[in-house]
Amino acid sequence: MKLKWLGHASWKIKAAGKTIYIDPYQGDYDEKADIILVTHSHFDHCDVNKIKLVRGDETLVVAPEDCVSKIGPPVKTLKPGEETTVDEVVIEAVESYNYKRFRSPGNPYHPKGLGVGYLIHAEGKTIYHAGDTDFIPEMKGFRGIDVALLPSGGTYTMDNEEAAEAALAIEPKIAVPMHIWDTDPREFRRRVESVSDIRVVILRPGDTLDV
Repeated sequence: MKLKWLGHASWKIKAAGKTIYIDPYQGDYDEKADIILVTHSHFDHCDVNKIKLVRGDETLVVAPEDCVSKIGPPVKTLKPGEETTVDEVVIEAVESYNYKRFRSPGNPYHPKGLGVGYLIHAEGKTIYHAGDTDFIPEMKGFRGIDVALLPSGGTYTMDNEEAAEAALAIEPKIAVPMHIWDTDPREFRRRVESVSDIRVVILRPGDTLDV
């Protein structure tokens, strides 16, 4: 399995003979997708032009309900706890939301029910893409995660401190910071690796990780 960070929250994953894009927005897109996963409807995660670029006639697009009108059918909608299977790849939606970061009083940037994270099961491994989220209680129930892709840039998502707390709760084999804005991911690595056996991998846009 090969993961390529395209920048921001955008990823390309090659697994079980499938090409999977998550939140296509930043980076280069030189290959059609078998599966496209969209975490929520904000423009920097649900980029309609990038989705059109990599979408083929047989591409499965998976997204929350409020993305459907932007993307255009057919779209497979998943709510947290639901899953879908494409040959040997299983896609499971999980919770992803803010409860402590607000656009205005009582109005979170990512309210519960707006978006999802994804667990991608393939080749005997599990990849977790958290979406735009705070460190939420549901993360404490995850087990058997091989790679956790965690936003750590703050403002709209977890910052380095909270992302480290999330990593320590999830206990993946590998944790990778993303959606970092202008923050220093080395702070995330220090907080995680100083107190655990979790390996933190810091990527630059375009870098790949084999797992």
